[in-house]
Amino acid sequence: MAHLGSAQTLRCGPCPTIGVQPGFQLQRYLGRWFEITKLPASFESGKCIEANYALRQDRTIQVVNKQMEERGRNIEGTAVVTDPEEPAKLGVSFSFLSPVGTYWVLYTDYTSVAVVYSCTDILQLAHVDFAWILARSRFPSEETMRNATELLEKVGVKPCELIPTGQTGCLDDTM
Repeated sequence: MAHLGSAQTLRCGPCPTIGVQPGFQLQRYLGRWFEITKLPASFESGKCIEANYALRQDRTIQVVNKQMEERGRNIEGTAVVTDPEEPAKLGVSFSFLSPVGTYWVLYTDYTSVAVVYSCTDILQLAHVDFAWILARSRFPSEETMRNATELLEKVGVKPCELIPTGQTGCLDDTM
């Protein structure tokens, strides 16, 4: 495992086969989530990171990510269910020029926590992992975090690799 300038987590071999949330219900997942911790990601550098998911009329999902930096920064993207048989596997894109990335909900109880994983395969020789623990509140319980971290550990993400996202001093306005 190597870190690319503390930007992403590169691992040998193709993306692993990982199970996702059985019986995933998109309608219950929609709404506001706060990023609590993550694997390093070059596109996320601020604090107070949150995401809001809303269903559009065309059945795609509007994704609005917000992070607080020197100036607030929002980015809007689109998610789609890539396989109706596994609705917890989404594809997400934030630009017409960028490829669609994976967004797999490994676990959620819909009301307090979600564990999300993404993997980008590099010619079956290596892959880049992304993982997030999201919560409906900025400060989830220790038990909630312990359980979510254990789930990530079962899919190969070491707790020491996770970086907490600052959620103090945030403006609590809506997105």
